[in-house]
Amino acid sequence: MGKGIRRQGPALLVACVALVAALGGTVVAAAKIDGRTIRVKSLPGNRLAPASLPGDRLKPGTVAADRLVPGSIGGVQIDAASLGQVPSAAHADNAASARDAQTALHAVSALDADRVNGHSAGCRPPAQLFAGACWGAASEAAVPAPAAALACATQGGELPQALALTAFAQRPGVTLAPGDEWSGDIPVVSGPDLYAVATVSPSGEIGFAGSTASRKYRCVVPLVS
Repeated sequence: MGKGIRRQGPALLVACVALVAALGGTVVAAAKIDGRTIRVKSLPGNRLAPASLPGDRLKPGTVAADRLVPGSIGGVQIDAASLGQVPSAAHADNAASARDAQTALHAVSALDADRVNGHSAGCRPPAQLFAGACWGAASEAAVPAPAAALACATQGGELPQALALTAFAQRPGVTLAPGDEWSGDIPVVSGPDLYAVATVSPSGEIGFAGSTASRKYRCVVPLVS
């Protein structure tokens, strides 16, 4: 043999054979090992590459809500039946029927309807809408002023003021009762329970009469209380 060639020992040959066998085994293992050959729970989650495991391979309930990236779940992925009722909506099941409840509260008996502060309201005939209130017809009987005031208060109204009654008398189709009507003004007081009450004639003239005298009257009821 030449001087440049040295004989290799048996130990070196054995080592080379072992290296080739090991490398060949790795290649075979890489080609044959896939996800189906991995035992359950044998691979920790921190050994998985991001996005390497599709969601349809996860069992329901295996991922906690606090592990989800905000915005990663859309409405189409959520089972609506699994959501409870929103607390603030617990009393809103019948909201549609209550939408106009506040307006309807002031318009249940509205006739000849008009708008007052955004609410539908009106006066029941024969009462007439005037100066933001419902003016009733003249009473059938003449009574003392205190009795007339009590009758109007029972209806939720009052006797009209003298000047307002004079203006109302000038409306087309309105005629005050013959013999004057009571107003709510007291122009003269002479002593305890001795006073005069202003009256208005059919022609619109303002006068007065003792409170114990008898006159007809009409009540003025607020349109919206």
